[in-house]
Amino acid sequence: MNRVDGRQKVTGAATYSAEYQLPGITYAVLVGSTITKGRITSIDTKAAERAPGVLAVITHFNSPKVPGFDTAGKDPSQPATVGGPIKVFKDDKIRFNDQPIAIVVADSLERARFAAGLVKGQYAQEKHQTSLEAAKSQAFLPTSAKKNPKHPMNDYQRGQVDAYKTGAIKLESEYVVPTEVHQPMELQAITAHWEAPDRLTIYDKTQGTMATRRDFAREWGLPEENVKVIATYVGGAFGNALHSWQHESAAIIAARVVNRPVKLMLTREQMFTMVGYRPYTWQKLGMSATPDGKITAITHEAIGQTSTFEEFTESTLAQTRMMYESPNLTTRYRIASLDVNSPIWMRGPGEATGAFALESAMDEMAHLLNIDPLEFRLRNYTEQDPEKNRPWSSKFLKECYQLGAERVGWNKRQLKPGSLRDGDWLIGYGMGVGTFGAHRGSSKANIRLLPNGTVLLQSAVTDIGPGTATAMTQIAADTLGLAPEKIKFELGNSNFAQAPTQGGSAIVNTVGPAVQEACLALKEKLRTLAASSNAAFASAKKEDVVFAEGYLTLNGNPAARVPFADLLQQVDGGFVTVESKPQGNASKNYSMYSFSVHFAEVRVHALTGEVRVSKLVSCADAGTIVNEKTAGNQMKGGAVGGIGMALMEHAIIDDRFGRYITKDFADYHVPVHADSPDVQVAFVNKPDPYVNALGTKGIGEIAIIGVAPAIANAIFNATGKRIRELPITPDKLLV
Repeated sequence: MNRVDGRQKVTGAATYSAEYQLPGITYAVLVGSTITKGRITSIDTKAAERAPGVLAVITHFNSPKVPGFDTAGKDPSQPATVGGPIKVFKDDKIRFNDQPIAIVVADSLERARFAAGLVKGQYAQEKHQTSLEAAKSQAFLPTSAKKNPKHPMNDYQRGQVDAYKTGAIKLESEYVVPTEVHQPMELQAITAHWEAPDRLTIYDKTQGTMATRRDFAREWGLPEENVKVIATYVGGAFGNALHSWQHESAAIIAARVVNRPVKLMLTREQMFTMVGYRPYTWQKLGMSATPDGKITAITHEAIGQTSTFEEFTESTLAQTRMMYESPNLTTRYRIASLDVNSPIWMRGPGEATGAFALESAMDEMAHLLNIDPLEFRLRNYTEQDPEKNRPWSSKFLKECYQLGAERVGWNKRQLKPGSLRDGDWLIGYGMGVGTFGAHRGSSKANIRLLPNGTVLLQSAVTDIGPGTATAMTQIAADTLGLAPEKIKFELGNSNFAQAPTQGGSAIVNTVGPAVQEACLALKEKLRTLAASSNAAFASAKKEDVVFAEGYLTLNGNPAARVPFADLLQQVDGGFVTVESKPQGNASKNYSMYSFSVHFAEVRVHALTGEVRVSKLVSCADAGTIVNEKTAGNQMKGGAVGGIGMALMEHAIIDDRFGRYITKDFADYHVPVHADSPDVQVAFVNKPDPYVNALGTKGIGEIAIIGVAPAIANAIFNATGKRIRELPITPDKLLV
């Protein structure tokens, strides 16, 4: 099934957050600090205020008071972090370079840009620290872990501490994943409109309409129902829109001041500084094994960066604790505070970073043992979760191994690096494994039968790219027995039925069951109505009710049918709202994960060090695949992101000034079509019996987790050079 919104997107009919044209619309541009740490002593705004078309210049000197900025506490529905986002224009303190210090509002974008260039700040500068390598000695256990002995960020231990140090065959290596920034096609943008002094509507690029509504209702002391968030279309988001950022608060403040709608879109340069990134992370991994390839111990340590005002953490070590059999395992996670903006979750958050170290070390150990890396993983395969000591809800990773190995031509791989060559090109093969929790929460769905016989479904969920509307339409079509074109799925509006924020590969697992149950509830309602005129429906099950050719009929009894027209006269016309949530103790009795494996074939030019990924095969154990086309696109997109992670992406700060020197696509490279092979995708497509009734598990995160180490391992197999710091650029291979 094709995407239900595909035509709107490719023809330009889809409206994104910066494209709404409201009466009286104005345009805003942010002015950022030119220092990294210190205080604002003055801001000269006079020239900007006198510029043509300027309606307001707002700084901390004249910003209206935002009630929630002075309210203690934090939204309990948000991830547990210590501290919180900077409250824009609240004080004179500068905490990172390019922190917003002013917003200029004008009657055109060009005039706002011109005036913003006239705003001049003066500062009392303080010494800053933006290098994680220099701050590693000050790394600390996250406060949230200190307060909770069961917190997953705490040190983990099974068996003996650091037992690898006494192992028969051992290795100890350090790995670095640099800062990677969020650079989706659609820049972060918001259109803010105060429809009344106590009623706010925002058109926002967000991954969660309801979470965003909660954030800004809290900031302004409003009832949640007085704030409406619309995000019908989102032009790519991989975690950067999980947070409510300063530019959003600034636009809402500006709309309050000018009493007109305000539109604000960040520049590409501001996307480097204002909306989060994958944090620079240092890792050290020690491993020991027996000569016959059984792992005896693993120690995995990580230090990730955070800001000085917010403790950001991620699950960097989660995969290590459960992926392979090891009687002795130690993990230690720490963070270091730097004078930077806060990091944020980025596709495969934590696990993609941790998998680079773990899967590289697995390849290193296999090489030490002279064992094929796939065989080494099979010898240490876990039949149940060794961390939680529970059975898997389902695990078909061995099938993934087989599917991927066959497609990539793994049998051509040689144990000795540098053995395969095609002229000046060295050829190598590598693999990397990924996993991510198969999470499921609660969600609601609205459903309504319309007079023309079509079905309307509504959910507040957003679609950040994976094809959510398409998957939900297909689930509804399968459940109702109705053609997909007879179903309309509306989303991206906080006034619709409650749904979670899109992230963590949980939407199909969570919203899908709500859609399924809403369809069954509609069937039951129609069955009851049909029973009044046809006795066959009285004893039927709702699952047997079928929509067919303008009639309601029954599976196995096509003679029992009632015209839609008769039923529509009895339907009250309103929505049926259904809530779906996890039932029973399955999540306590089973460990629920999706699994992936990625196989890479690379070619490395012996003279120049150029790397070409010539073949990439991604295989997933993700339960039932609702739509193979959109799911396949998710896997391909994640694989391309993994190519960027492995070979290109590196946001660099000049630590002398605390300022990014990579601030556009000329210096910060992301993979394009020429960098990416035709990624092959394979699915096991076996339902998980415990996550939900659909049997789904989740794809979005595992699509990238394990790709970077697969490429790094292939490069080693081609060249014999082990690169442990990403990205792997030609200069590192030519040393």
